[in-house]
Amino acid sequence: MALYPKLIKDALSQVRYPGSGKNLVEAGMVDEDIHIDGNKVSLTLIFDKPNDPFIKSVVKAAEAAITTFVGEPVEIKGNISVKAKQLARPEVAKLLPQVKNIIAISSGKGGVGKSTVSANLAVALAKMGYKVGLLDADVFGPSMPKMFNLEDARPYLENIDGRDLIIPAENYGVRVLSVGFFVDPNNATVWRGGMASSALKQLIADANWGELDYFLIDLPPGTSDIHLTVVQTLALTGAVVVSTPQQVALADARKGIDMFKNDKVNVPVLGLVENMAYFTPAELPNNKYYIFGKEGAKALSKEMDIPFLGQIPIVQSICEGGDDGKPVALNEDSVTGRAFIDLAHELIKQTEIRNNTLPKTEVVKMNAAPKY
Repeated sequence: MALYPKLIKDALSQVRYPGSGKNLVEAGMVDEDIHIDGNKVSLTLIFDKPNDPFIKSVVKAAEAAITTFVGEPVEIKGNISVKAKQLARPEVAKLLPQVKNIIAISSGKGGVGKSTVSANLAVALAKMGYKVGLLDADVFGPSMPKMFNLEDARPYLENIDGRDLIIPAENYGVRVLSVGFFVDPNNATVWRGGMASSALKQLIADANWGELDYFLIDLPPGTSDIHLTVVQTLALTGAVVVSTPQQVALADARKGIDMFKNDKVNVPVLGLVENMAYFTPAELPNNKYYIFGKEGAKALSKEMDIPFLGQIPIVQSICEGGDDGKPVALNEDSVTGRAFIDLAHELIKQTEIRNNTLPKTEVVKMNAAPKY
């Protein structure tokens, strides 16, 4: 007789859990992932607690039931593993209750330095004494492990109040999680949209972020499923859009801003950042060369009636810092270091304006997950 999962489940339905009197299938204690290889059967039983007093007796009864019910030689002894039941994730409105401000950092297109801005803004906020977390939500191009010199980091699980939670890596005072910690950096991440969204939800909801003043989310460029997942999963305080001064980048930035302002998304845009605003030679710090155009993002912010948060210049050290895992914001005496400190001050200002001027009912309304 060929073995198949339903046959194994029928056998396990003959075993009752002493704690409730229900059979194992009825009680939801049989993991759906039942492996069958010839006559070898392996499965997992799920208990409410890892120290359940009935574990040994239930496993023994399950082995006996399968051996008896199948009626032919079957390898089951020693192939039944157990795990504790994970508590359900909190509802969207209750996710990250210890986080004061959740900021999405976005760009209309790739190549404008959004991740560099995200990393350095996080470091600048941490240097100012704030508790900061950074989620690398750019699932297909994660860069935070390298930027924070955490390429060898391997976040681990810790059971907290009955849930196995991921403990973020940390450097420069910033707690960091990225898909890059869990995939081979030399291989492309080939996932469908649903897989990417599911992985991102885990990094948000199944991680122990703890108390944070600012939780920054480095979104992928453009508009995608990931953006909708973040908006639907978290009550965002607001979004920051990064662009360069040239017209092709500004055209895409305009679309990104429009996405957040859309009625179905309805996330406040805290401001626009102009990256690569001008080139300043290290030996001539007072000279500015507008090689990509002058103040294009500043003009766009005025046109779309959103705050302008500041300009970040191009200097060689900003690239070297990212490659070496030492964000340039660590050096407050550098041109770019000061620019990121100024940017952090502007973000704090706009966040406080947003939090203090809106009535509580309106904040709840704007933070609610959109209906699709």
